[in-house]
Amino acid sequence: MDKNILAKEIYNISHLTGTFKLRSGQISREYFDKYLFESNPQVLISIVEYMSKLIPQNTEVLAGLEMGGIPIATALSIKTGIPAVFVRKKAKDYGTCKLAEGMDISGKNVCIIEDVVTTGGQIILSADDLKKFNAKVNNVLCVILRNEEGRDKLRNAGLHLMELFTMSDLNPNKL
Repeated sequence: MDKNILAKEIYNISHLTGTFKLRSGQISREYFDKYLFESNPQVLISIVEYMSKLIPQNTEVLAGLEMGGIPIATALSIKTGIPAVFVRKKAKDYGTCKLAEGMDISGKNVCIIEDVVTTGGQIILSADDLKKFNAKVNNVLCVILRNEEGRDKLRNAGLHLMELFTMSDLNPNKL
């Protein structure tokens, strides 16, 4: 699927209007329901086609953040053969008590996978958690960068963000 057509599909499938409280606490009149594009096989396949080309060369593990980053990381793992781990917001307090489910990340170059980035707050927290397990975390890859504030905060935290689309790319007047 052409990238402009993909942008239009994502917009048409997942763009909602109303009053929405974002994870950051901000209130927005528009919202991209990521689960609507992540659960659409044809759209997800196209997203992964483009995102797979953005993965840094030295990546050894894809870290899908709970919950929206998990389907994308899984699909990217299948496409690229790079193993994936699934990162919780908080380590579970039962069973294995793991924060990152899957292979051992110690000493590995990890690329965080996320769906939508607004402020980057959860990404920074998760990157810090992964580093406590000796993961090398420098890169973040997302489908939609909602706000440049997110890029700035991630840069200030030592993380390089690559996005498939910005909000202006999904502007219906441009599609």
